[in-house]
Parts: sequence; structure tokens; C-alpha cells
Amino acid sequence: MAAQRDDMMRGMDDTTAPPDLTELDLDDVVKAFRVDPGDDLDLSDHDTRATVGWDGDKEQGKAAALAANARLEALQELLYAEGKRRVLVVLQAMDTGGKDSTIRHVFDGVNPQGVKVASFKKPTEEELAHDYLWRAHAVVPADGQITVFNRSHYEDVLVVRVHDLVPEERWRKRYGHIRDFERLLADEGTTIVKIFLHISPEEQAERLQERLDNPEKHWKFATGDLAERKRWKDYIAAFEDALSETSTDHAPWYVIPADRKWYRNLVIANILVDVLEGLDMQWPPEEEGLDDVVIPLID
Repeated sequence: MAAQRDDMMRGMDDTTAPPDLTELDLDDVVKAFRVDPGDDLDLSDHDTRATVGWDGDKEQGKAAALAANARLEALQELLYAEGKRRVLVVLQAMDTGGKDSTIRHVFDGVNPQGVKVASFKKPTEEELAHDYLWRAHAVVPADGQITVFNRSHYEDVLVVRVHDLVPEERWRKRYGHIRDFERLLADEGTTIVKIFLHISPEEQAERLQERLDNPEKHWKFATGDLAERKRWKDYIAAFEDALSETSTDHAPWYVIPADRKWYRNLVIANILVDVLEGLDMQWPPEEEGLDDVVIPLID
């Protein structure tokens, strides 16, 4: 994919798109998918196969996603060079929702020196010995970095609720904790973007079946996924409450239709490009006298 992107972008600067490239209407995307503070989210109102803001076809969408990816690569370099700002991307989804695939495609070609992925699995004994936000706070981005949470601190208002691991009074208080935690991060210079990859139960069934049918994907299949699938409605209710309670101006949630992987990648890459461009980043000042520097020859 990186070679394909480089071929397409060769001969262009980082801010220019090919003249025949259909553009995504990001205003329509944000209006349709961003969860505004105070919204009472109903995920049944969100079409998992929608292509809002896009008039092109699938192949054009893939090409536009590559162009956005190239722009994201350039902006990440600027973020790293400036070294003053931090970006946190939170990815949540149902099982098979496409978190790994999103990271792989959206950040393809981006310098791994400036991007880190933190995966949140079942808590370890050490993590359980601390408050539930401890493991998240330990891996938030440093200056100049983008950190992607593959699952996140939101597991503690999702899984714990669905499986009744803590009393309702306790997990409901966590919405406030999370809002305060993200307010702290934002106040200290972290830009937060939260993405919910929204797939249908039919799409999940197809993806699970694909893992069963393909021996090379058996490693991705766990029988526990089937047990979790039976709790689909419980998880949807948990996601609706979590997103409604914690989408804020400084840490917004976006409900991204994710049945069509190419559209998912296109939208997320463009949202991140827009966020980074809005930071008004600047290259560090150069040393004085560089015009007079001569590279010494080696005998």
C-alpha cells in the first residue's frame, strides 16, 4: 500500500490532491457522525453501510484514502518535529469491528517513531491492583506523539457493565471520572479523538465466518467471541450510554459506519488530517547561519 500511495503522490506537494480525485465532504461527515454533548445516542439511527459525504465509487474512495494518508504522514512528521502537542486516538468497536485493520490502513506509512499503539486486553493482576484509569494514564501520548488506544479505558464502562463485574452505582460514576480524566489530558495539551467503529450484526457474522473458513485467520478466532455476540444488544446499550455520557467538545466521539472498510478508512484518515491541520503547528526555528554551512569532504 505504501508503494501505491507513493506512486500516486509523486510529483505533488503534501497539500495538493490529484486534480481528478473526488473529495470527501467533511462537513457532512462531522454533522452526521459526531456525537454532540448531551445527545441521547440511538445507534439504530446510524446506518453501518452509509457513505455520507462521498459521491465517488469504491476505487475512488480507496484512492482518496491514500491521498489523505499521505497528508497524515506529513502532518505527523510536523507534529513530531515541533514536539509541543499530543494526539490521542481512541478506537472502540464490537468484536471484529476492524480496530486492527483501521490502525494498519490509516497509519500506513506514518513514521512509527512518532506513533504508538496501546492495546487494552484483560487487565493484569498489577493493573487490577490500581484504579481502572491507571493503565490508561500510563500510556497517553508524550509531546510530539500520536497514541492510538486499541480498546481503552472505556472497557471499564462496557465489559464491566455487560458482565456485571461491578455494581451499577460504581460503573455509572465512572462516566464522570472519564470526563474529568479527558478534561485533564486536554488541559495539559492533548487533542483527543474518539472513534466508534459501527458494524451490523450481519457484518460481524460474515467476518466471524471468514475467520472460521480461512485457516490463516484461525488465530484470530476465539470461541469466546460467540458468547460475546449473544450479548450484542447489551453491548449496544452500553455503547449508547457511554458515548452519550462522555462525548464533549474537547473529546468528541464519532460513530463511523464500518461495514465498508474502504469508507471507514477514508473517513477516519480525513478526520485526523482535519484535526492535525487545526493545531496550527510550526516547524522548529532553524539554526542561524545555515546558508553558510559547507558539508566537509572526507578524504
